[in-house]
Amino acid sequence: MKPFRLFSQVLLLLGLVMVCAAGSSKAAMQIDIYGPGQNIVNLAMAAPLSTGQPAQGLGKELDAAIHDNLSFLPFMRLTDPKAVLGGTTLPGYQPPNVDFKRFQLAGADLLVTAGWPQGDKSGSTVELRVYETFSGQFVFGNAYSGVTKEEVQDVADRFCADLMKALTGHGDFFLATLAFVKNSGKNKRDVWITKPTGRNLRKITDIPGIAMSPSWSLDGRFIVFSHMDDKSHALGVWDRLTNRVQRIRFPGNTVIGPTFTPGNKVAVSLSTGKNPDIFMLNHAFQKERTLEANGTINVSPTFDAAGTKMAFTSNRMGGPQIFMKDLASGSVSRVTKQGNYNTEPSMSPDGTLIAFSRLTSEGNRIFVQDLTTGTEQQISFGPGNDVLPSFAPDSYFIAFTSNRSGPNQIYLTTRHGGDAKKVPTGSGDASFPRWGAIPR
Repeated sequence: MKPFRLFSQVLLLLGLVMVCAAGSSKAAMQIDIYGPGQNIVNLAMAAPLSTGQPAQGLGKELDAAIHDNLSFLPFMRLTDPKAVLGGTTLPGYQPPNVDFKRFQLAGADLLVTAGWPQGDKSGSTVELRVYETFSGQFVFGNAYSGVTKEEVQDVADRFCADLMKALTGHGDFFLATLAFVKNSGKNKRDVWITKPTGRNLRKITDIPGIAMSPSWSLDGRFIVFSHMDDKSHALGVWDRLTNRVQRIRFPGNTVIGPTFTPGNKVAVSLSTGKNPDIFMLNHAFQKERTLEANGTINVSPTFDAAGTKMAFTSNRMGGPQIFMKDLASGSVSRVTKQGNYNTEPSMSPDGTLIAFSRLTSEGNRIFVQDLTTGTEQQISFGPGNDVLPSFAPDSYFIAFTSNRSGPNQIYLTTRHGGDAKKVPTGSGDASFPRWGAIPR
């Protein structure tokens, strides 16, 4: 897909004009998605216009794609078009032809307008703008040229990423790709990838045996995973550039929970004796050095983005608990102080939180431990079992596996919890979600 040409300078100038016209000196709306609680912003979408008339072609498809994308943002409440007195069709898609009052009265804080000046046929340009309804202040806008039917969803992803970044400072969600494991038959599980919204779903491995615990390399080239066939455990490695899979075996024949480190190397639990220890592999996926070994079970390494801390699961004090290792000093401290069975840690890239699974009297649930305050919060409540949490690169979204609706499926929540949204992955069990990105 060719890159979209952005006419940002023109739209930035329009934004400056709008700020002056509104007579407002306040900054455009900012939403704190990381602080306590969960802020909510109400957003309305004006009907897309094509040469001044309601769009019926690509404009209508893009409008639906943007609406579907934004429904995945828990801090975003989309305004029902029926609540807008006078309707959502406007004389134009930029002031003075935008009636902000009708959207303001419907409770909207923000308004998205879309215009196709040369019509919404294939190869045309669309201009997308976002305004505050109370002040009429321009928030941001971009123009995307040469849009074809095949590119509509990609334009929606790019725009929604830019909108989220303008509001929160982070827009990686719409550019991310989830790797996960899906059943492909009896005693066969393969690695799949998809957008967190369920788009671009495809299987990337097809080898006999069971795949588990996929992990993306930071450059988006490799996915590593644990793999078991009838004869052995191995480290599976998928190369995006060649679309090939190799299996790498190690002495001890146990490979558990590989994960890429911030240095683009792999940390993995391997058995060298009775219990598995955590090792670092080099760029050729060969054992380089020991990260943690003390004669007990040590598995599930996870790192902050700076590469200064490693959390992991260990049974060194009886039942499994989450521990933290300072990689500079080598000191190890216990993180989880409550519950008898805490596993599957995932550290937020900003290094402030650890999500993990706890076995409770009602089943497995996802909790988040604040490493600064020492407090913890339950963020999933079933029914069924909620396991295998994974922090997104923005340290806000969390993907996890749950059988609340029957088979294992992947759900999304946030560091604050709230209603979980299922990721569309088709039929069959889906589990072990891990975040990454395919380079554009």
